[in-house]
Order: sequence, then C-alpha cells, then structure tokens
Amino acid sequence: MFTRHHKVWPRELPKTMTLPQTSLFTNLEISALRYPDHTAIIYYDTRITYRELLDEVEALAGWLQKNGVKKGDRVLLYMQNSPQYVIGYYAILRADAAVIPVNPMNRAAELEHYVSDTQATICLAGMELAEFIAPLVGNTYLERVVVAAYSSYVRQPTDLNLPAEVSAEPRVLNAPGLISWENALNSGDKPGEHTAGPDDLAVIPYSSGTTGQPKGCMHVHRGPMATAVQRSFWNITTSDSVQLCTLPFFHVTGMTGSMNSPIFSGATMVIMTRWDRNVAGTLIERYKVTGWTNIVTMAVDFLSNPDLGKYDISSLVTIGGGGAAMPQAVAKKLKDLTGLDYIEGYGLSETMAATHINPPNAPKAQCLGIPVFDVDSRIIDVDTLEEKGPGEVGEIVSNGYQVTVGYWNRPAETEAAFVEIDGKKFFRTGDLAYYDEDGYFFMVDRVKRMINASGFKVWPSEVESMMYQHPSIHEVCIISAPHEKRGETVKAVVVLTPEAEGSTTEEDIIAWCREQMAAYKVPSEVQFVSELPKSPTGKLMWRALQEEEWKK
Repeated sequence: MFTRHHKVWPRELPKTMTLPQTSLFTNLEISALRYPDHTAIIYYDTRITYRELLDEVEALAGWLQKNGVKKGDRVLLYMQNSPQYVIGYYAILRADAAVIPVNPMNRAAELEHYVSDTQATICLAGMELAEFIAPLVGNTYLERVVVAAYSSYVRQPTDLNLPAEVSAEPRVLNAPGLISWENALNSGDKPGEHTAGPDDLAVIPYSSGTTGQPKGCMHVHRGPMATAVQRSFWNITTSDSVQLCTLPFFHVTGMTGSMNSPIFSGATMVIMTRWDRNVAGTLIERYKVTGWTNIVTMAVDFLSNPDLGKYDISSLVTIGGGGAAMPQAVAKKLKDLTGLDYIEGYGLSETMAATHINPPNAPKAQCLGIPVFDVDSRIIDVDTLEEKGPGEVGEIVSNGYQVTVGYWNRPAETEAAFVEIDGKKFFRTGDLAYYDEDGYFFMVDRVKRMINASGFKVWPSEVESMMYQHPSIHEVCIISAPHEKRGETVKAVVVLTPEAEGSTTEEDIIAWCREQMAAYKVPSEVQFVSELPKSPTGKLMWRALQEEEWKK
C-alpha cells in the first residue's frame, strides 16, 4: 500500500473509510427522511425540497418499471444540468437499473452507438435534444423517449439571465414513442421494492477514448458511493453546505462533486444549465454558496470577469477541480481575492472522478494531489511495469473502491486495462506522472502525448505551464508539428489576452520562451487563435489540434 502521503494527510480525517453497504439511491432516501423540508435544489430561484425530490424520483421510477425497465437494464440520460437530470438519474437507480449518462453534444450517429451498445429501450431527454434521439425510436432497441422542458421547473419569478434552453416553452410532441415528462410523472405508477445493492451496476459513463468508439466504464453502486462519501468528508460538507453546480452532471466530476456528494450530505445544490460567469456570481452571493467544483478553464473565466468586484463571494469555503493544471497567476488572483487555495484533484471516467485530491490545508500548486481514502496508487514503467520511486516518471496505476469493474462488452480491453501488483488489480490510467518525497502526484502527460524532437522528450503540459507565466497569454495548447530535420517540433497555439491582441507577435512569444526554457522545448511556431477547442466539460481538446496539424 502506498503510504508516503500519510505525513501530509489532513489531521482531522481518518486514513481509511467504511463505506455504506447500500445502493447510491439510498442516500437520497435517507436525506429525504432526515431533512424532508430542507432545500435540495435551487434552480434559477425556484426551490425544491428533499421530500419533493424523492416523491418525483419515486413517481418516475414507477413509470420506468411499468414500461419494462428491469433490474440491470440500461437507461439513457440525455440532458443538460437541471432538476430533471437529478430526478432522472435517481429514478433510474430506484428502478434497479443503470444510468447511461450521455453527453448533450452527441448527435444521431453517436447516440446510435450508445443505444446499440447498451440495448437501452428508454431514454430521458431534454426537449432541445429530442430531435436527435427521436429518429432512433422504432429503428433501434429504443422504444420510448421521455422529453423534459427545463422551463417547467422555473416556477418562481427570476431576474437571472436564463439560457435559451431554460426559457423555451414546452413543445407538442408529435413523433412516435415520445412522451412528456409530466405525463410520465403523473402516470400514478408505483415502483416495486428497491433491491439494488453495492455490487449491482449503477452507472456506465463512456470514456472519450483515444481511438475508436467510446467505451462504457462499468461502475457498481460501491464506486460512485465511494467518491460521493469521500468528497463529502474531504470537503467537510454538511446539510447546511450549498454547492454551486456548473460542471455537467453527465461527466463524473460534476456527477460526483455537484450531485451525488451533496445528496449524501443532505446539502443544497444550486444548479446552472449553462455556464454564465455573471449568473454564477449572482448565485454565489444570493444563496451564500460554500462550495464550487469546477474545471480550471471555468475558474479562469470567472476570475477574469471585469465585473467580478460587483459580487460578494465571501461565503465560499472550498473551490477546486481539475481537467488541467491551474495557472499560478490565476491561483494567486483567487488567493488574493478570497483567501482560498484552488484545490486540484485527479480522476477519470474509469475511476468515477477523484482518486487523488490535494489536502485542503497543504495543497501544492499544479499538482494532482495525494491518493484519497483507501486508494493505493503507484507509478510504474510503461513497458516493463517496474515500480518507480520518487521523482521518476511513469504511468499512474490505481486500486480503490471507485475503480471501474471493467468496460461494457469489452473483455479484451478490460483485461488490458489492469495489471497485478502485490496481489492486487491496478487500473492503468494511461497518464504519465511522478510523485515527490511527500507523496504528492504531478502530471507529466498522457502516455501518447509526448513530443520527440530529435530525440529530446518534450512534455507539452510542462511547456504550457511555463508559457502561462507570460502576461500576454490567456490560454495555450502545445502540440507537435512535423519538421523536416527533427521529425517533429514544438508548436504553440495561443489565445492572447484582450490587451495583448494586435501588439504581441509570434516572435515576441518565441523570444520570451527562449529566455525561460531549454532550447529544445521552445516552440518553433506560434499560432494565434480566438479560442481553443474544448469538450463540454471544459477540457482542452489538444488531440483535435494535433490531428489537424498533421493532416496539413
């Protein structure tokens, strides 16, 4: 067991944790029993209590079972953040089925893969997405789609700027197999006894993958239960905590940090359907938000808001996330403004969010953190599988309750994803990192993202971290570019700050880099763009830029 980090472990927390031997749904049932009139959700100024939330979950679970959903079946959840997402997620669990969270950016061809791979017969969809899933009804395994209009849950007057999807009025559903959310909830169907336990399938998020079609990461209830409970204790969350929910729930970080963990604690979720930094500022001030789990790019946008000073954000107690290393200049601005450190963490779809988080009282900058409760994490040689020591770069492998039990319908890939060490199965993350003498883990890069320039190994994230110190750079992505002599060379794709546009040149950036880093790391080319491609969760899509460059 890796224990080097125990010397920096938070003193108030145990190093091991006994998990509930119940399903994830039971967390909602218990919170509703304990805090029936406490606010579970605030949605653009409309409040929903825990009693109301559980009642609607039970009603939808009854409809699901009445319409053929059996234990172990898979149900697609194709929505943006909303009360309906939370209700749908927990209703699927209540019906003893498994949630298939689908990226709202996916369209017909991608949706067909999810349906055919999981053999799902029912989908819960947002109204704005119904047109993309409806053509699959009757032509695939899919039989019914329950369509939800987000506006039906904005029941109180609000002065907040509503996204178009939230302000849109419900539409008449004419396509076969489509049923309105309200009709499903008002069907009067009652669910049977809840029988799912910790070893039954709960959720199958699909990993983006590096090649081929997305793979379903199978998680039994024990997995998301682990990350929900662990995050709750790590951040000292109580029923009086208020969580701002801006990360998409379909992604494991938002699912865990902004939904499952608050529900376990009986806390309040302040849900945003789309990111808007001014609305976020208003919500933090209006509802005294105490915690905010986000993505680094979201935090950067929030802190760069020229109107940030208008909002009282002093209620924040914890703020953190991952997806990329937090630029030191931005972290300093947050610290100066709030007195808070940005707490970075690390996890994957295969690990149901975090396996590593920085200790709140002793975080390190641009660091993945330390292994959390009961997680055994090592660094191994990619080829020989030999275990590495402090400061040596290798692949992160992890063992813990939250690790996937395997890829859906992919036994060969499941077998290849694990390695045995000391008699335990460790998941191979595909991420290169090292740990220091104190047991903190630091990302170097993806296994396949290294740039080999004339034999010199260049780790893009290292160069990006250094370039963020340039005052004219707002965002940067390092990729490789073909080079006649070196094979490949370093290229920087840069978004300048508004002040630097028109006055900073490619030569300026390269000259600055020559002063800051080894010559072989210096970008030989700088391309200025208005924005970098990002996934719906805010992660930098470096691979898209990489492939575009080599296609040239």
